[in-house]
Amino acid sequence: MLLPITLTMAGAAALINFWLALRCARARGATGIMIGDGGNQQLTAKMRAQANFVEYTPFVLILIGLIELAIGARTWLWFAGLIYLLARIVHAFGLDPAGRKAFRMIGTAGTMIVLLGLAGYALYLPYSARPALELRH
Repeated sequence: MLLPITLTMAGAAALINFWLALRCARARGATGIMIGDGGNQQLTAKMRAQANFVEYTPFVLILIGLIELAIGARTWLWFAGLIYLLARIVHAFGLDPAGRKAFRMIGTAGTMIVLLGLAGYALYLPYSARPALELRH
């Protein structure tokens, strides 16, 4: 079964992760710090932006994939994935030392809203469909 939403979001997430890794690599090259953050605030911020992305993205992609498997492609699922990815980009800019703290807050809020919404729907789905599933057996 082809999962167009999940595949699109996973591909886009991989590109965002590549961009975040490239930002870290550039900061490492500029500072000469190859391991750890060396106490450099700019490098720390870039590393945290990528690490934070890696911490949340698997959960979001798994939830999108399982929901898509359960109910099929829905417009709101496309929007949830898009909002999540945009929130992570905004968050990365907000973590930069010269970035706007509002970006970090917007990125964090967008991430949490999407994650909690997907989690709640994933918890709801199997129990809302239970009577229909029992009739099949």
